[in-house]
Formats: sequence, C-alpha cells, structure tokens
Amino acid sequence: LAKIKAGDLLSKKEELLKQLEDLKVELWQLCITKVTVVCKSFACVLTIIKQTQKEKLRKFYKGKKYKLLDMWPKKTHAMENLKTKKQQQVCGQDMSIDVNKAQTEK
Repeated sequence: LAKIKAGDLLSKKEELLKQLEDLKVELWQLCITKVTVVCKSFACVLTIIKQTQKEKLRKFYKGKKYKLLDMWPKKTHAMENLKTKKQQQVCGQDMSIDVNKAQTEK
C-alpha cells in the first residue's frame, strides 16, 4: 500500500477511472489502520481527474463570449462591487475606489 503521488497520475482518463475503482474496492476491504493511506490516494486520483476536466474546459472556453461561473476570474468582494466608469462620472471620483491602488496595498 504505497502512497500514490499526483505526478504519477497524469495519464489517460480510463486508467484513472480504473485506479479509482480499484481504490474503492481496496478501501472496503481494509482494516482501520491503513484506511488513511487509501483515502488520501483516493482523493489524489479524484483531484487529478477534476484538474484535467477543468483544464479541458479552460481550453474550450478560451476566447468565447460566455463562460462557466468556474471560469470567471476570481475577484475580491470589493472588486466585484466597484462602480462602473459611468457611475464614477455621475457620482464623482472621490466616491469610488481605485483598483490599482487597492491591489498594491495588499
């Protein structure tokens, strides 16, 4: 029961799914002392599968007008709620937050 490394798992999807099924069977047959090793290997395989799926989705949606919510850039709450340029012109510059200044302060 050697621990599985993530770098070794970057292979074909069929192999990953087969290994996932093997780990499921092995997990049910084990005694409690060795469960953590298999659970971590199980999680590692699932992580690699999810990463490859997201990578394929990123390639597919690159340059498209509409994207999935997972593909949107990650922003802070303050950056999401910034005023648009039109709102800034109406309210005045003193009411808005400068994005570049907010990022450099972090």
